[in-house]
Amino acid sequence: MHIWVDADACPAVIKDILYRAAQRWQIPLTLVANQMLRTPPSALIRAVQVPRGFDVADAYIVQHAAAGDLVITGDIPLAAEVLQKGAMALNPRGERYTPETISERLTMRDMMEELRANGIDTGGFSAFSQADRKSFANQLDTLLARQSRLAAKPTE
Repeated sequence: MHIWVDADACPAVIKDILYRAAQRWQIPLTLVANQMLRTPPSALIRAVQVPRGFDVADAYIVQHAAAGDLVITGDIPLAAEVLQKGAMALNPRGERYTPETISERLTMRDMMEELRANGIDTGGFSAFSQADRKSFANQLDTLLARQSRLAAKPTE
């Protein structure tokens, strides 16, 4: 397993949780962004700077993510693409995207985008909260523990 992070819009507190998780679980972590990122010194943690441009970081993640990997993103179309490859996807608020729920999420996203394009104020996301941080940490720990158990099972 490898953890990929759509890092341009990922909150710093979530990156900190991911740095600790990578060390604890000994899982490689790659942050992808169109700006230079500072990461803690670790053989498991790296940052990749991609050129500026629409969805360039997303394309990099889709190209490199593989089945069984985990992608951290709030971008629903990116989540849909990595789910098609067999990867898992989790947003920074702790919501797991699944093959069963992603089409509904894409439909809702498109509808909200259309409303905004027509000048309708749809509000926005609430401020990132302590509850969001805790939800993310709990969901991440659950996913990594499950993957660890699966990896430890002997093959028949």
